[in-house]
Amino acid sequence: MIDIQSTIQKIIILTPPILFAITVHEVAHGFVAWRLGDPTAKNSGRLSLNPIKHLDPIGTLVFFLTQMIGWAKPVPVNPMYFRRPKIDMIWVSLAGPLSNILLAILSALLMRALIGPISTQSISMGYFTKPLLYMAFISIQVNIGLAIFNLIPIPPLDGSKVLAGILPERFLPQYLQLERYGFIILVLLIFTGVTDRIIVPLINFANRMLIGPII
Repeated sequence: MIDIQSTIQKIIILTPPILFAITVHEVAHGFVAWRLGDPTAKNSGRLSLNPIKHLDPIGTLVFFLTQMIGWAKPVPVNPMYFRRPKIDMIWVSLAGPLSNILLAILSALLMRALIGPISTQSISMGYFTKPLLYMAFISIQVNIGLAIFNLIPIPPLDGSKVLAGILPERFLPQYLQLERYGFIILVLLIFTGVTDRIIVPLINFANRMLIGPII
């Protein structure tokens, strides 16, 4: 039988870190594109920290189910505005995953800051700080998972745009043809467990690096 109260508590804990990770990821893409001369995301209202502007229903559902991987509605980018389209597009693509890695580091620092006080707090204060601790832990998992997942070089993920920026021109047309099959490939990788075998060990490694000594 489903424990309704436990399920609601879990959703409350999961929602803020997941929505914030998705939002910051997309805003980072748009912000870097804007700084490099492309106003498309800014003009579309996508440089906003309002998560509703960035949510993709299926990608968000996958996030809640896996607590590691998922996707948002892509920020519109027009490379025609860039001075060096291929190089600048690499930086725009890397901005999202790098922002998630930064959030994971900040979340680990928050965990370290909370661990000590929680052990000496009263029960009433613990009701406030323990959820923050759990959210910080989930934030590490989600942000590392989102960064790694998006660096997979399968269109339309960020990693594909990075690879497209460094591939020799003669290989580029064949590689870009993958984009029409990209979503199908990703669904197969997710539901066959291939992404778990790639991402989970890397998340565990990141946990040891960021919070290993305190958990």
